[in-house]
Amino acid sequence: MTVAPIPGPVSSYHGFARRDFRVDGCEAVVVAPAQPLPGNPWVWRAEFFDAFPGVDLALLARGFHLAYITVGNTFGCPDALRHWDVFYRKLTTRYGFSPKPAVEGLSRGGLYMYNWAAAHPGQVGCLFGDAPVCDFKSWPGGRGRGVGSADDWRELLQAYHFASDDEALAYPSNPVDNLAPLAEARVPIIHVYGDADIVVPHEENTGVVVERYRRLGGAITVIPKPGVGHHPHGLDDPEPVVAFIMASCQTGMEV
Repeated sequence: MTVAPIPGPVSSYHGFARRDFRVDGCEAVVVAPAQPLPGNPWVWRAEFFDAFPGVDLALLARGFHLAYITVGNTFGCPDALRHWDVFYRKLTTRYGFSPKPAVEGLSRGGLYMYNWAAAHPGQVGCLFGDAPVCDFKSWPGGRGRGVGSADDWRELLQAYHFASDDEALAYPSNPVDNLAPLAEARVPIIHVYGDADIVVPHEENTGVVVERYRRLGGAITVIPKPGVGHHPHGLDDPEPVVAFIMASCQTGMEV
């Protein structure tokens, strides 16, 4: 297979070569490491590019690419994920990226991460959730302990083409409801979360995923942050997540 170069002008992203270009009508970003690992492993950031990038920067330093596509504030809806499908095909077929990326979902990015992975479980190396939304009834719906967001809830109804609140609340394919494909494919998962989070409460999101995924036979690692809320995201030392991703994506390197 002939591998094409990534298009677009080059700029600096924390000292790494960044290229911006368009895919399927959407703005996209790919950041290249100084020395790519064999097979071009990559981390796919689902939302909030450059927010709390400790894991991304550490992986770039180890030879991973970093990729991101902007699909608007669309909460992992099917329309948005069709753009993701095109982006994935472009990176893996035209540009020679690994067929099994590490997919990263920060906050509402968890909806994109889990929804795409559940539809393509054989095309995922691992999942990394950082205080991830795993049930939109929790956020932005605010139908549990969380504070919710009325404006984002209205945007979500439009993005998913729901006719009413009742239709949205009856939706059967939130991440917490759709873990079986990932468990069957043995996709490894790691979550970092604050146990004092009232925006994306643990017991409505990560806690539900952990209980259900393990019951399905899946492997999930969790790193709680005692006394921490939804912010700040990330870890002071990203190494536990970096080591998990490198091992899961089978780079062949010692971790």
